[in-house]
Amino acid sequence: MGPRPSVAIAFAAALAGGVAAVGIGTWAGWIGSSTAIAPADTPVVAFATPAPVAAATVAISSGAFEPARIYRQRSSGVVTIDAVFAGAAGVASQGSGFVVSTDGTILTSAHVVTDAGSGSGAGVRAATTVYVEFDDRDRVAARIVGWDVFSDVGVLKVDPRQHALLPVPLGESAAVRVGDPVAAIGSPFGNEGSLSVGVVSATRRSIASLTSDYNLVDAIQVDAPINHGNSGGPLFDAAGRVIGISAQIRSSSGVAEGVGFAVPIDAAQRALNQIIATGHVRYALVGIRSEDLTPSIARVLAYPVAEGAVIERVDPGTGAAAAGLRGGTRNVEVNGATFRVGGDVIVAIAGRPIRNADDVSRVVATGLEPGQVVPFTVLRGTKRFVVKVRLGERLPTRTG
Repeated sequence: MGPRPSVAIAFAAALAGGVAAVGIGTWAGWIGSSTAIAPADTPVVAFATPAPVAAATVAISSGAFEPARIYRQRSSGVVTIDAVFAGAAGVASQGSGFVVSTDGTILTSAHVVTDAGSGSGAGVRAATTVYVEFDDRDRVAARIVGWDVFSDVGVLKVDPRQHALLPVPLGESAAVRVGDPVAAIGSPFGNEGSLSVGVVSATRRSIASLTSDYNLVDAIQVDAPINHGNSGGPLFDAAGRVIGISAQIRSSSGVAEGVGFAVPIDAAQRALNQIIATGHVRYALVGIRSEDLTPSIARVLAYPVAEGAVIERVDPGTGAAAAGLRGGTRNVEVNGATFRVGGDVIVAIAGRPIRNADDVSRVVATGLEPGQVVPFTVLRGTKRFVVKVRLGERLPTRTG
């Protein structure tokens, strides 16, 4: 088989077209935590978030997919965002966003209103000035409330007295299925209020983040054209509810080729609620790198289970290391691929089944919080036992 063509993950927001390389591997955490440690009896509970920001509009009741109707009823809630950074002459970044509350709250992508992922090598810097343009071409100043580099979500606020606001309703990305029709509204290449349609090509994709060293594990893949300037714009389902935030394209040419990705709205809403409540977002961290245990690998290497997450490496100074979890010891070739053996196999976390490496990130990032002591069910050889791991906190280790 010949070499694969190179593929780039491109920012869908910047008109200049920034590009980031596709990462390899799924990380549940690269570094230790500097967060305060909770008491040992900290309960294992789902992450408690404030009540979600309520949208003032309702879903479209018709079961048919009517893009024209979605556009007619939702485009007034979609905005174009211009962000200016210190030292930049004129607009340095342009993207899209959408109103989610009558108080002026707007969702967008973090890389539209910060320099996260720009390759600056410094800490994340917010834009010094942000303007929001509505569908009637009226522009108002916006304030950056906060951002989440792990889910690539940014939150803005405009004064509701400056312009009439028509929030769009938020749906549930967990309910999205392959083949569902979708409509994206945004400002590709600065063309405000553009509509593109397509279907959901895949769900629960694990993709390299544009703004951090951690994969986004539940991305929605669509074939609706997404181009530079679409980033931060809403992806609607047939009922006119937002199920994702347009974020990336996968392309060998730098323009849309039918493979786009959206941040799931469930993750975005989690970030939104925390940013509004506290000004920042916290993610739990285990401190391991893991790989998929598949049925074929399990058969060849005589594992006692067919699925799970095999620990490749345990990072020193993390909760995983303190709990005694073990990483792999040597590499073997299985079915033409390298597999690291000798590490513990994670089969459950806090009672939730773990079938692959992405499940580790999914459970820890969305259901648990830093400081909790969490039971990990693992296999070591043929022995099954439970290890209690005190979770640390992710830190934004990369901005480019």
